[in-house]
Amino acid sequence: MKFRKRSKNGEVFPAFQFISVTNDCNLHCQGCWVVVDGPKVYMDLSTMNSVIEAGKKKGSFFFGILGGEPLMHSQVPLLFENHPDAYFQLFTNGTLFTKDFAIRLRRAANVTPLISFEGDEQVADIRRRGHGIYNRTMKALRTSVSEGLITGAAISVCKSNIEMALSDDFVKMLHDLGVMYLWYYIYRPAGSSPNYDLALDGPDILRLRKFLVDGRTRLPMVLIDSYWHANGEPFCPAADGLSHHINPSGQIEPCPVIQLTRENIHDGELIHIFENSEFLKDFKNEIHHKTKGCVFMEDPAWLKSFAEKHGAVNSSNRPGYLDDLTNAPVIASHGSCPVIPEKSLIYRLAKKAAFFGMGAYG
Repeated sequence: MKFRKRSKNGEVFPAFQFISVTNDCNLHCQGCWVVVDGPKVYMDLSTMNSVIEAGKKKGSFFFGILGGEPLMHSQVPLLFENHPDAYFQLFTNGTLFTKDFAIRLRRAANVTPLISFEGDEQVADIRRRGHGIYNRTMKALRTSVSEGLITGAAISVCKSNIEMALSDDFVKMLHDLGVMYLWYYIYRPAGSSPNYDLALDGPDILRLRKFLVDGRTRLPMVLIDSYWHANGEPFCPAADGLSHHINPSGQIEPCPVIQLTRENIHDGELIHIFENSEFLKDFKNEIHHKTKGCVFMEDPAWLKSFAEKHGAVNSSNRPGYLDDLTNAPVIASHGSCPVIPEKSLIYRLAKKAAFFGMGAYG
């Protein structure tokens, strides 16, 4: 409600913030936007605390904690314990998720681990460039569930895992493990190894949308997406101002894959930084004239021109990022999917009034 009121007044402070606390990671996944081979950056605890406190002053008590791999950061548990009045979603590959860590999260009682799948035993190792990743992910899920945590699983749907992702057996397997919700992403080719051949095409995205709409009426688990409104219209959370991303260096970006910035949280009080950001205001205004989908996928070259217009800098830690945007191929996003309204009354109500509360899930 506070976000809606702010939006009507032209304010840009987001309803939710996603914070990457480190760029360090123990894996090298295909399509990841994080540079893991360069200098390691860890956001200090006082900075993390200040971001949370600023959000709470604006009535925002839900935060996504990302990396790299956030469990590489030793102070993450302290962040959760410092803010018992906030709730956190922890995005993790699960390979470092131990029983002791799960017990600590249970005691904090304000964290839902979101543990990501990338495919079966063969595909997961290829996608993540590791060994035994699938079994390590399964172990993390079992550990989280066994300690009574509200546990979610995530899958970034791409060409190599779409058969698994859109199968009833996959959903039912997770349900039988005790997983509470399954969050579907669309693979976004990013980083130094984008692997464009893994990107979904239009028919694949339509197939995903149909599976979600149909599955919500008959499968025994909460199926989440953050791409479509209850009436089936596509949208972008960053373009709607619902959420923005803060990287480990404190740079404020529209979303994790759009690594362009004009502001840093160290420049002053976060509330004032957001409210005075012409870059974020114009991003929100101009995107609505271009697409309801993902501009990073549909028109990456435009992002470079937009950055140059506003004097935004490359925040990716990859010198060639802006050139990559210019040369990147145009690929399908959820914005090209035909409108398919939700069939389930429960999900229609949830997408209108709960979760993000403005038509998205979270």
